[in-house]
Amino acid sequence: MRIAVAMSGGVDSSVAAALLTAEGHEVVGLFMKLHDAPPGSASCCGLDEAADARAVAHQLGIPFFALDLRDPFRRAVVDDLIGAYAAGRTPNPCVRCNGQIKFRVLRDQARQLGCDALATGHYARRVDTADGPALAVAADTSRDQTYFLWSTPPDALADLLLPLGDLTKANVRERARTLGLPNADKPDSQEICFIPDGDVAAFLRRERPELGNPGTYVGDDGSVLGQHGGAAGHTVGQRRGLGLALGSPTYVRDIDTERGVVHVTTDPRRLLHGAFGLRDVVRHAPFPEDGLSVRVRHRGQRVPARVQGDRVTLLSPLRGVTPGQSAVFYEGDRLLGGGVVTQASPWTEA
Repeated sequence: MRIAVAMSGGVDSSVAAALLTAEGHEVVGLFMKLHDAPPGSASCCGLDEAADARAVAHQLGIPFFALDLRDPFRRAVVDDLIGAYAAGRTPNPCVRCNGQIKFRVLRDQARQLGCDALATGHYARRVDTADGPALAVAADTSRDQTYFLWSTPPDALADLLLPLGDLTKANVRERARTLGLPNADKPDSQEICFIPDGDVAAFLRRERPELGNPGTYVGDDGSVLGQHGGAAGHTVGQRRGLGLALGSPTYVRDIDTERGVVHVTTDPRRLLHGAFGLRDVVRHAPFPEDGLSVRVRHRGQRVPARVQGDRVTLLSPLRGVTPGQSAVFYEGDRLLGGGVVTQASPWTEA
């Protein structure tokens, strides 16, 4: 089989390419240039990462192509992030990139190169079910990345390969060392690839200076508690970086970017939510009435839920359900799909 592997320069995608090559497949390495990363940055798309990916491909003896996807990435991911924060939402650019770039644009490029399948270094499993191919939680649950894969178009599952689904991170690094790959001990990238310093607020101010207009922090009683340098860039549930000394932990409860007001609370019970809306829903399989669970953060707990149309009702409360983030649905280990959170409603005791 001729398989394209999305190679970022990191150890995971490199080992994915190595495993498929060892199995006898005709492997092609594809590197995505998504933005102009400064040299030496921790971005997964910079010159250093391209050089690492190319070096691994050379060592494995496979063809390697660097694809310039900056324009579609800007439109689908960067502009979407800016618009979401400007509206007081907290987007997930990795989810957006997977759904719009990796499993659409890159998949099309792989087909044009004559490839039968696209493989990535994600920690997730592709499984065959009576309903067809599906995604399931990785064997190493501490590394599971299905939360970021819900936006994968359902028709892409048929030709998607996930070679690392049954491996642990320790397994992957050990295999990389055994193979002598140059990036075997390379650290994982942690931040948004096009904001490598992690300063979202500063990025927003550079892109749209008006998003740095000062505003106020307002408490539960309506009193002004302090000033901030731009409502955009805050997120519901945020505690750090507020610069408020109220004698108790203080959290962002709501964000009004039009008025420049960030509502905060010292009462964590006001962050408990019992329902929320959905948009941009992707279903890999029907959502059952019972036995469904939802996660609203990558490392967050899964709680039982019911979905009716575009409305999710939680059977136990979740803290800090954040508009713009992903709600991802599971039945057991199987990923059923997900959507983007819209307005959340407070939890009320029955």
